[in-house]
Amino acid sequence: MLTVIGEGLIDVVHKPNGTESHPGGSPLNVAVGLARLGHPVQFLGRYGDDANGRQLIDHLKASGVLVPLPPDASPTSTAIAELDHKGAATYTFDLDWHLPDLRERLSTILGATTLLHTGSIATVLEPGAAQVLSAVERARPRATISFDPNCRPTITTDREAVRPLVERFVALADVVKASDEDLAWLYPGVDPLASARRWKGLGAPEGPAIVVVTRGGDGPWGICAAGEAEVPAAKVTVADTVGAGDSFMSALLSGVVDRELDGAQRRPELRRVEKDDLRRILEFAARAAAITVSRPGANPPTRAEMREQER
Repeated sequence: MLTVIGEGLIDVVHKPNGTESHPGGSPLNVAVGLARLGHPVQFLGRYGDDANGRQLIDHLKASGVLVPLPPDASPTSTAIAELDHKGAATYTFDLDWHLPDLRERLSTILGATTLLHTGSIATVLEPGAAQVLSAVERARPRATISFDPNCRPTITTDREAVRPLVERFVALADVVKASDEDLAWLYPGVDPLASARRWKGLGAPEGPAIVVVTRGGDGPWGICAAGEAEVPAAKVTVADTVGAGDSFMSALLSGVVDRELDGAQRRPELRRVEKDDLRRILEFAARAAAITVSRPGANPPTRAEMREQER
């Protein structure tokens, strides 16, 4: 079982030709992406007992994601996405991030988890961020940990406060993915790849095994103990970029799980991953992101679509 913990919300997308709404939130999108790639996955998040909350739950279950937590009395969170003429999105949020008290149930919920993914707003916005950190710390002795900061400066505006929060999750993680924009915001004036190389050493000797940077049209780059690898971005006609990074993250993790490198007992093998294997994982993740940007909204590909695209 794979577990994703973080925010789910309704994306309200304003396009030049109209408005649409659909389920979103970076961690929720990753959970859906993993399920569509054929992995058993559960999503730990919050949503209200309202129409938007029911839409989120229906969306998760339609892709086969398990939803062990019930809705609560607060409204479901929303994000307003404004798309420019190139399909690039900017966001504003109406967000309530907290979780129920999971201390008594967490061992049961995470009992079979071999990989726990988190990131985005859920890891830096209180009161929920402290609960996420506790879940990661409790899961790490038995599960691979993955993290994507997916920074949202419109919500967490204080860079100096956010940076140490992000770095504490990096130090606990085995697999980290960030965009070059994330790293440029966290560390102004520093080459994003230099920042990623420094992240590789956080928490040493037990820091991340793999750190990956997505660079839009320049393609993804990654570093592991064996060295660095990069692949070109797939060429595709862009509908919009909503959910592209989350689809990449799902496929990146799928590449790890497909190689049976998930679970704390496989941490030594994950840390010895070869450059060629990392390159193939990056290629797989880049193809997933390309499929997503070729169609509107956060709509990650299925395993069958990935196989079809390989032909």
